[in-house]
Amino acid sequence: MTSPLAVPERFNAADFFLDRHLREGRGARTAFRYEGRRVTYATLGERANRLGNALRARGVDIEQRVLLVLPDCPEFAESFWGAVKIGAVPVPVNDGLSPADYAFLLGDSRARAVVASAAAAQKVLAAGVAGAAIAVVARGGDGSPALRPEPLDYEALLDGASAELEAADTSRDDTAMWGYTSGSTGQPKAAVHLHRDLVCSSQLVGQGIFGIRPDDLVLSVSKLHFAFGLGNALYFPAQVGAASLLVPGRPEPATFLELIQAERPTLLFAVPTVYARLLQVEGRFDLSSLRVCVSSGESLPAALFRAWRARFGLELLDVVGSTEALHDFIANRPGRARAGASGQIVPGYEARLVDEEGRPVPAGTVGHLLVKGDSTAPGYWNRREATKATMLGEWLRTGDMFYQDGDGYFYFCGRSDDMLKVNGMWVAPAEVEACLVEHPAVLEAAVVAGEDGDGLARPRAFCVLKPGGVAGEALAAELRERVRSRLAPHKTPRWVEFVDELPKTSTGKIQRFRLRRGD
Repeated sequence: MTSPLAVPERFNAADFFLDRHLREGRGARTAFRYEGRRVTYATLGERANRLGNALRARGVDIEQRVLLVLPDCPEFAESFWGAVKIGAVPVPVNDGLSPADYAFLLGDSRARAVVASAAAAQKVLAAGVAGAAIAVVARGGDGSPALRPEPLDYEALLDGASAELEAADTSRDDTAMWGYTSGSTGQPKAAVHLHRDLVCSSQLVGQGIFGIRPDDLVLSVSKLHFAFGLGNALYFPAQVGAASLLVPGRPEPATFLELIQAERPTLLFAVPTVYARLLQVEGRFDLSSLRVCVSSGESLPAALFRAWRARFGLELLDVVGSTEALHDFIANRPGRARAGASGQIVPGYEARLVDEEGRPVPAGTVGHLLVKGDSTAPGYWNRREATKATMLGEWLRTGDMFYQDGDGYFYFCGRSDDMLKVNGMWVAPAEVEACLVEHPAVLEAAVVAGEDGDGLARPRAFCVLKPGGVAGEALAAELRERVRSRLAPHKTPRWVEFVDELPKTSTGKIQRFRLRRGD
């Protein structure tokens, strides 16, 4: 079993992930490729220092929060490491939210400063929350209207600050960052993560599972504001001095395949929906530079696993993690991936499956997943009851339901609040969805509980069709029969509905609660 890297008691994550490379002569290495240019570790280090000094000059102190409302760009990394280096707490959030969302996040975090894109800054200012200095990353000629009240200019802040900055004397157990949960069923909660957490996750997952090397180029479709993307594209490569290809926005599938062909990344991280849509693009694309392809956010259907391998000759590694654990704790390994399985426990973590009373369940039986590991958050900010319900001593209650086979592979069944009970028996949405997407006409599927005329729960399926698929009762009947012939009869959808798209969070998770209530 791999053990976490020993982290000294006095420790600053920015010094480890950034300054260490400069001290050891790796400053000329590329940290990021972005819009046709390269950013070296030396440039990143200097600009992070300037940003840290600028924050200090405006009263940002140790443990105070800095809200990052940015797309994937070098300024995100500069702001993140600059805040960490002075002992402040970067709080990455989605840059596409509403003013009401930002009002909540500013009020909940009590952020002392905000670094935002020009477009996001307009909505942050509209939130009307006073007390935070707002710096705007604006690129020349972007056409953004003037902002009122006028915020600080990011580049001017850096120009006026020193390039020299000593890392704050922080502890390994000081707070390094917050990660807000997706808030798919309510207001998001901030999971508090420590400086040591980033080291644990990057060693056990980034190196231990994905084998990231100094010569790698990482491409993550999952964005930096999401815990999964933050590890993929920021601190995983930074541990070994590798590079990331940063892409703002969400390119169309054909454009994305062309990007891979042109830029030659070696690791690709995305959600199942992205892989499914890439497979729909016709034509030949050279993806031979890729050696690792990782899928997260939703369960990876076996049909999609097989289709990706058949077309590109590459495994898709399904993995499972959470914001509360910082990154993954269950993963398929390169060369040992199983279609339909979420993988095995990541060495350095522990897992157990329990029933409603907390008792262990036998192999092959569905249970609630609890995990234990050094990267799990000690709690949520300002959410005592939620912390008590989720952080059970050393164990984290994930809210996911799984079963485990005799070889130690875990199989995802659904979120505990998404599971259906039909005729007194559990139905795992993921199992029915995987059966539906094996049909050649179905691109995506989601299964939720519906009520029949007697008020009893029955499976209701929502399907997105591939181009050329013909919606109608004939296909619906075919899909119902497909499930009935492959799974137990009570798992057959009573209703099959065809939709243009499924509601999702910004991180690609299906919002089944919206389907249940008919949004």
